[in-house]
Amino acid sequence: MSSTDDHDEAHSGALGSRLNWLRAAVLGANDGIVSTAGLVVGVAGATDNRSALLTAGLAGLLAGSMSMAAGEYVSVSTQRDSERAALAMERRELKDAPEAELAELTGLLEERGLSSELAREAAVQLTERDALRAHASVELGIDPDQLTNPWHAAWASFFAFTAGALLPLLAIVLPPASVRLYITVGSVLAALALTGWWSARLGAAQVGRALLRNMGGGAVAMGVTYAAGVLLGAVGA
Repeated sequence: MSSTDDHDEAHSGALGSRLNWLRAAVLGANDGIVSTAGLVVGVAGATDNRSALLTAGLAGLLAGSMSMAAGEYVSVSTQRDSERAALAMERRELKDAPEAELAELTGLLEERGLSSELAREAAVQLTERDALRAHASVELGIDPDQLTNPWHAAWASFFAFTAGALLPLLAIVLPPASVRLYITVGSVLAALALTGWWSARLGAAQVGRALLRNMGGGAVAMGVTYAAGVLLGAVGA
């Protein structure tokens, strides 16, 4: 019984981890699309110089991707430190008060729906197999062999943001000046529709609402920055 529970829990944890990475990738790409699109569209409102657009877009891409990577590294490093501290405390408690920890594990299994007798039996078997892993999984929700990796999170955020940022950057610099703004806005809205749909599916949310929220936010961002660019361009002229 306990073996089956462990097997199911491992699969559930792995699935949850994969979904979290997918959500982070979608959000990172979405941030790259919106922030870079707002930047290049704003610059396009002030000038149609291709070099200026390319410079602004690349600067925004690099600054945004590095910022995302650094933020994820710091955040996940803090989480990993907390996980390590919790595991260290659990090791001390298992060494100093094994019977109390066994009773605690039994109580936790009872809270999950097992009878007192079955919970006690399962707790004993799990403790005999690997006491730390049992408490880490049931009590802390941590897999000691799969602690969060800050470098993985940092690189994932960096590449996700970069991938998203490349779309508006290429869309603004490659087409002719007469159509580049229309192509950029259209491609950005289409990409935001895709990331909105994907994030809604991952979160089991309403797709229509997610699409409107995502596309609306991007449209507002581009509209505001474009108006600001036009205004600054006119003042500069």
